[in-house]
Amino acid sequence: MEIFLKILLVIASIGLIAIVLLQKGKSAGLSGAISGGAEHLFGKQKARGLELLLSRVTVGFAVSFFLLSLIVAYVVKA
Repeated sequence: MEIFLKILLVIASIGLIAIVLLQKGKSAGLSGAISGGAEHLFGKQKARGLELLLSRVTVGFAVSFFLLSLIVAYVVKA
C-alpha cells in the first residue's frame, strides 16, 4: 500500500510540474508587469479554452499532490 501511494505521489508531482510548465506567463515584459496585476484583479481578461482547461487541471493536480503528501506522511509514520 505504501509503495502504491508513493508511486501515485510521484505521478501527481510530475503531472503538476508538466502542467505548470505548459502554461503561459500572465504578464509579458515590463508593460505586463505594471498593468498585469490590475487586469488580473479586476477580471478584464477571462481565461478561455485551453488556458481554462490548464488552470483547472493544475488545481486538480495541486489538490491531489497535497492530499497524497498528507496521506503518505501518515502511512509512513504509522
